[in-house]
Amino acid sequence: MTEAPSVTTFIVGDRLPWPDEASLDDEKGPFDPGVILDARDRRECSIRKISAKGITLRSDAEKVPGDQVAIELGTGQRVGTVAWANRGELGIAFDEPLDMVALLNRKLVSQPVERRTMPRVEIRCEVFVKFGENFCSATMRNISGGGLQIEGDELPPCGTYVSVFVEGLNVPPGEVVWRRSNLAGIEVIDELSWTSIIPWIKAQVNKVSND
Repeated sequence: MTEAPSVTTFIVGDRLPWPDEASLDDEKGPFDPGVILDARDRRECSIRKISAKGITLRSDAEKVPGDQVAIELGTGQRVGTVAWANRGELGIAFDEPLDMVALLNRKLVSQPVERRTMPRVEIRCEVFVKFGENFCSATMRNISGGGLQIEGDELPPCGTYVSVFVEGLNVPPGEVVWRRSNLAGIEVIDELSWTSIIPWIKAQVNKVSND
């Protein structure tokens, strides 16, 4: 049986990975594994969201806001402070920012070459959507090898075939596979290669740094 892909979200942008619109029941996983530790304890955890500034994880570790902890990631340990704890989830703010491009590269390298796919990356940028004779603008919310999530007021209904135009990135045609309020999920016909998404993400990071 094929192993389900991880739904851990990597956030590109100068912000913490919370507040979060999703409820605890919305995302079942699987998530990337990690380890949370302090001077007395070491426990496995699941990484739900991670950004340069912090991490949201699921763990049975009994922590309270203000606790100092370390998180073991693919790029090494990262020290931080527990910002909040709620129903088995912890929000931890890093003491020093994390290099997200390096973490994404490490994530890709850890995968078998024949199954190397781009994880879900949360990033905000303007996109344009063409469907039939219609054309509208929207905001990208996240992107992965399989497609992207967009937000807008004039998005097409579920089942519509669309073309999405993103500056600096060639996105294959796709289909709207779900709609919720002003959000839409688009599944692309041909998988988006990590070799094209990673350079685009680097360009977006550099663009933000230079603004």
